[in-house]
Amino acid sequence: MSLRLISSILCFSTLISCSFSKKSKINTGKPNIIVIYVDDLGYGDLGCYGSVWNYTPEIDKMATEGLKFTDFYAGATVCTPSRAALLTGSNARRVDVDLDEQNRWVFFPNGKKGLNPKESTIPRILKQQGDYKTAIIGKWHLGDQKEFLPLNFGFDYWFGLPYSNDMEKKRRNDPPLPLMRNDSIIEQYEKHGDFDQSKLTQRYTEEAIQWIDNVKDDPFFLYLAHTMPHNPAAFRPEFKSKTNNPNVSYGASIAEISWSTGEILNYLKKQKLDKNTLVIFTSDNGGDLRFGASNGILKGMKGQTHEGGIRVPCIAWWPGVIEPGKVNSNQASVLDFLPTFINLAKINYGYNKIIDGIDITNYLINPNEKAKPRPFYYWHVGYLHGVRFGDFKLSLIGNFSKEEKTHIKKSGYYDIPDVPPIELFNLKKDPSESINIVHKHPDLVKKLLLLVQEERKLLGQWNNKGVQVREASYINNPKPLLK
Repeated sequence: MSLRLISSILCFSTLISCSFSKKSKINTGKPNIIVIYVDDLGYGDLGCYGSVWNYTPEIDKMATEGLKFTDFYAGATVCTPSRAALLTGSNARRVDVDLDEQNRWVFFPNGKKGLNPKESTIPRILKQQGDYKTAIIGKWHLGDQKEFLPLNFGFDYWFGLPYSNDMEKKRRNDPPLPLMRNDSIIEQYEKHGDFDQSKLTQRYTEEAIQWIDNVKDDPFFLYLAHTMPHNPAAFRPEFKSKTNNPNVSYGASIAEISWSTGEILNYLKKQKLDKNTLVIFTSDNGGDLRFGASNGILKGMKGQTHEGGIRVPCIAWWPGVIEPGKVNSNQASVLDFLPTFINLAKINYGYNKIIDGIDITNYLINPNEKAKPRPFYYWHVGYLHGVRFGDFKLSLIGNFSKEEKTHIKKSGYYDIPDVPPIELFNLKKDPSESINIVHKHPDLVKKLLLLVQEERKLLGQWNNKGVQVREASYINNPKPLLK
């Protein structure tokens, strides 16, 4: 059997699902699903992941009552591609949103490019084939033109920002930051920087609970995409004292996100919705060390393909289904949400497009079971930087040409460091990627290089699109979002 076929079977083709080794605890109904997606939260930023700076009692309680992942990955190292991966179950490279139309690392205001509205997304599938009510509360960041906004991707309702909260720069001719409800701007100030973001987390929380209250008689999918703690982090005054973080704004905003999470879980319990609701809490990428984040023992930060840039906290909570206090050390990612949610919703879905995620229902029910190894590919700004398979990570960030390094620097957050062309790390023994063991495992390195070669052949690199890349959408004459 060829390595290419083995790769397809183990990882990213569409028809994989995990079988149960124990009797399922999931009832026959369609569960409600909530994804709480935090912006720029680092691996070490929660108490239950070792933080001594940040006060997160509600999230820590969620972990005690639920399941904590140790080896969970965001969809990318920055905002836009990570959110595309979550919604489509596909690497952003596969859906052509790993770069904007100017080859920058995320989408910017008034951009020509957006996620293709023809893509199959979690809300669209759940809505059309599972009769789910669907909403996004919070940050979108997959295109700010009318054709690219959330209601075109299967969401019934949206309240939030179209992109990051720092994207209102005069020098770039950005419009003042808009707050939107569905396709309408409900707040926008004439001057840049006048948008008071201190109550944004509170408003998101109130909107989320109100929306659930309106639809709770039907199965629902809620994507709560917090703006915080992305810089400039904002918070209500009462949370200022609830952090030891040297960057008070960052720590206080995390404390308020913890409060928000507690409010939602408590509401579900009060309404007796908890036993039929899966809630997942995670982050869109690793923390930005410049603004107060911690990635614990992991190397690197947001915008980098070291573990600290893409491995993130993840907690799954579902009383009566997920056994409390468990830890799962299997490799998983947001790419797995789409096939998992389809399975949980009991939708007989025919995959007509290749995706990269697999159904990880079994990870929730049987967290102690060791899963078979499968590849996870580290894509960033149009380039494949490495691959993980099992406990081993092959890093190729030192193997780029001078021209490629220039592209990455212009489109990303950092210079390519001066490291060996090929590095191999045992992430189980060395999560900080400090010991290069490439010379100890030559046969393994060859196999991993073949996986990289195959992935690059299928998806291409930089401006050369591979045969499996599905084109994004473009607008010839984009217009700024103005009230």
